[in-house]
Amino acid sequence: MAAQSLHSTSPPTGSEPAFRLREPDLADGPEMWRLARDSNVLDVNSPYSYVLWCRDFSGTSVVARADGAACGFVTGYVRPGRRDTLFVWQVAVDRAHRGRGLARRMLDRLGDRMPALGCRYMEATVTPGNAASAAMFESFARGRGCAVVRSPLFGEAHLPAGHEPEILFRIGPLSRS
Repeated sequence: MAAQSLHSTSPPTGSEPAFRLREPDLADGPEMWRLARDSNVLDVNSPYSYVLWCRDFSGTSVVARADGAACGFVTGYVRPGRRDTLFVWQVAVDRAHRGRGLARRMLDRLGDRMPALGCRYMEATVTPGNAASAAMFESFARGRGCAVVRSPLFGEAHLPAGHEPEILFRIGPLSRS
């Protein structure tokens, strides 16, 4: 799949910086790793994995930049065997940029790309204690006029001790228009 050149700038309001949303490239990998690590919420993968993600899954991911630095990202992929479904792997926003709707804007950018990818459904997992992520995915679904179906996906038998269960959020079907 050829990478699309998707650039947008969200206009600043007051002292808020302009966010540039685009597909990540290799140089974004280390910054995405830093954002995941500094989130203190996400399961952090190796630095290598974020660079590899930027190479292999840039077309299904979004990075936000402001003032010359990455300040957020969404990683996703089209599910093997379920080509109509885009799975959102991680969503991260730098602490300094939280509370401004950036995560939802990045998710919307990814949602806008879904028809070209042949995807009508979005999936993500959310732990029961992550109310902010649950609210973001519910807001995304409402904005797209879609249902959200929740179901258990991974529990104690699948995850290491101390990891909360993962609840699957399936959103869709999204309109192809």
